[in-house]
Amino acid sequence: MDRIKLWEPSADRINGSQIRAYMSWLGDAHGVVTDSFDELHRWSVENIDDFWDSIWAYFAVIGDRGDGPVREGTSISNTRWFPGARLNYAENLLRHADSTPEAEAVVGLHETGEREILTWSELRAQVASLSRHLREIGVRPGDTVAAVLPSLIQTPVAMLATASLGAIWSVVNTDFGVDGIADRFAQIEPSVLFTVDAHEFNGEHRDQLPQLPAILDALPSVRRHILIDSAGGSPDTSEHDDLRVPSSVYSEIVATPAEPIFEPVDFSHPLWVLYSSGTTGKPKGIVHSHGGVVLESLKANALHYDVRPGDRVHFAVSTTWMVWNLMVDAMMRGATIITYDGAPTWQRPDRHLAICSEERATLFCAGAAILSIGARAGTVPKDDLDFTPLRTILSTGSPLPSETWRWAYESIKSDMLVGSDSGGTDVASGILGSNPFDAVWLGELQAPYLGVDARTVDERGKTVIGEVGELVIAAPMPSMPVMFWNDPDGAKYRAAYFDDFDGLWRQGDWATTIPGGGYVIHGRSDATINRSGIRMGSADITEVVDAVPGVAESMVIGAELDGGGYHMPLFFVPSRGQEVDEALRTAITEAIRTRVSPRYVPDAITQAPGIPRTRTGKIMEVPIKRVFQGGDPAAVNRTTATDPAIVDWFVDYAHAFAQEQQAR
Repeated sequence: MDRIKLWEPSADRINGSQIRAYMSWLGDAHGVVTDSFDELHRWSVENIDDFWDSIWAYFAVIGDRGDGPVREGTSISNTRWFPGARLNYAENLLRHADSTPEAEAVVGLHETGEREILTWSELRAQVASLSRHLREIGVRPGDTVAAVLPSLIQTPVAMLATASLGAIWSVVNTDFGVDGIADRFAQIEPSVLFTVDAHEFNGEHRDQLPQLPAILDALPSVRRHILIDSAGGSPDTSEHDDLRVPSSVYSEIVATPAEPIFEPVDFSHPLWVLYSSGTTGKPKGIVHSHGGVVLESLKANALHYDVRPGDRVHFAVSTTWMVWNLMVDAMMRGATIITYDGAPTWQRPDRHLAICSEERATLFCAGAAILSIGARAGTVPKDDLDFTPLRTILSTGSPLPSETWRWAYESIKSDMLVGSDSGGTDVASGILGSNPFDAVWLGELQAPYLGVDARTVDERGKTVIGEVGELVIAAPMPSMPVMFWNDPDGAKYRAAYFDDFDGLWRQGDWATTIPGGGYVIHGRSDATINRSGIRMGSADITEVVDAVPGVAESMVIGAELDGGGYHMPLFFVPSRGQEVDEALRTAITEAIRTRVSPRYVPDAITQAPGIPRTRTGKIMEVPIKRVFQGGDPAAVNRTTATDPAIVDWFVDYAHAFAQEQQAR
């Protein structure tokens, strides 16, 4: 099939880009002369130490670089970056309060509430006040602070205040039920919990206070609570005066001025905890470092997304998704971030694009599903919205459907970079994706990120070109996790990424390296449930379903389909003697909606004769998923199954579904 070019940057755009300025500096300061992105990328992976040292120097990272090497370690799985260096994430981000104190730093939007802003000076002041309060209540470097918050202007303040102390941050969105919250936070044992009084979503006022006692009961380590009073006026907490821990109100805390204090920490000191999907049990706590995130965010935002001081960026994200962290990271470049805690289709199917127009955004980042909502609704945003400042749209979370890619250029703006980027929670950034130098081709990711030695390999770990392989990384990155939580010997960490291929990081995506071109992502190669870019393990869902009276066991699959579609069926086996009726299916739906999240309500709920398992008891999600995606039914190995007849039932079901999709 012929490649289709959708867009190509002009010479002026290339020459005015942040990456061109970096390349000029690299030539002048270090004699490294490159003239294309491919040349620069090749240099960056062949000279990894020099590349990352140059990022520290070029962006004038605040901290003590020290005189140690760039890295220590004998392999990709045990690299230690910048030993002896000390810095602080929050200090590097808030440096822009000195140069642009009255410029907008954070804009907060809601469905019907008033527009809120924090200038850079106000942001730094609130971080200082909240940081002082956290110190006063006993938070110290290495302590964990958790939050159940939507994307509000106060949420980055809470994260930055935590980071300024050297404490460790973790957040999930308010659509998580108590079980989902506990599965993540109980393992990291937070000493402080942030929650919000209420917020509005899809025209509904959602009071968050009634859930608070149950959340605190599920997190026995919490000794102090901080309530973000975003609803206006004094929150009515009278019915919860008997909370088991003391509670403070955010607005009262930040009303007391304080001077900012930034705790210098080791380069590898933990910054935040993100979470794996939990496919094989409880979600694993993925820990990233201050130094790794500082360097990666400066590189990615400047050299890939072309973010400049004074830019305005809007991300369509919930706080659970690691892309929310990427949004905050954009402030490292002096950009204004525009938050929104409402529904993506509030008042119009392209609500986020309306925000971009109203707020004069230069960069918009969203999951492919968000963009596809507008495309499938047939909207033409350019007819009533102004996108003059918009230079870049980044799609992530799942492959961008071809029709949505075309729609973006036809219905939003013809002269802009519309990129599809693939990375992950694991590296807190991108692996493959956009850059300001190269053309955009339909269905393709432009290139690997700088400093990322990305390859596609076969089952033996041999590089393959022009055919589907596993996406791997062959050299370390500073933003790879410093550890998994509660994994003292690193066994879980190594098993997660390095067990399949010796010396290679396995990302868990199927991809093709196009000869002479870019890359194509075909979807996850494991059993992760990935809805709207937010990953969830199948075990997170089936654990809740299996607790429903009348359900014996269950299995859920998330299958990425051709054209960008996604199908998530749930199969259940009823308890002996249980009547399977609409009431049981409703109970299953409500259990998922309330205890996990409405996001993960299945597309279909089907009774099955059993759950396919291997002889070692492992559920056979991955091979069944591949049949749903059009894979060969004969490739499913029945000999490993405890009951081949059950496997046959699932294969037949999945194959029939795949044939139906192909016939459409």
